[in-house]
Amino acid sequence: MIFRKAKISDVEQMASLINYYAEQGLMLHRTLPSLYQKIRDYTLIVKNNKIIGVGGLHVLWRDLSEICSLAIDPGYKNNGLGQALVGKLLQESRELGIEKVFTLTYQPAFFEKSGFTRIGKEHLPQKVWTECVNCPKFPNCDEIALIKSNDEKAIY
Repeated sequence: MIFRKAKISDVEQMASLINYYAEQGLMLHRTLPSLYQKIRDYTLIVKNNKIIGVGGLHVLWRDLSEICSLAIDPGYKNNGLGQALVGKLLQESRELGIEKVFTLTYQPAFFEKSGFTRIGKEHLPQKVWTECVNCPKFPNCDEIALIKSNDEKAIY
């Protein structure tokens, strides 16, 4: 099992895994074009040439990034891979020098295990919402916002 950055040839498998959960209402759908356009954002967990985990780190501003589209193959759930992938994405954000990482999710308890704290969506900067216009749930977003600081002393 290895962690690596996504490649163009991975996009269809990534979409299949992400949209498996989207069809269940557990996360938002991702189109092939959106995944191709943001391919550099994604980190994968691969076992025997099969993608068993995917997650994105989308940089929004000099001090803010988002963890998005986090999905683990159903056959590999509940064994720490999701938390390990979040850890890799948080490490990447620290290496980039980003102060805070947020997520919008339907699974807040999962992210709270990684030290994220719930916040009101109104506390996120306007720049966060630029992509939301394309979401079928816009303007009635029902995802829960959580944030984590790479500087544990920071106050939100």
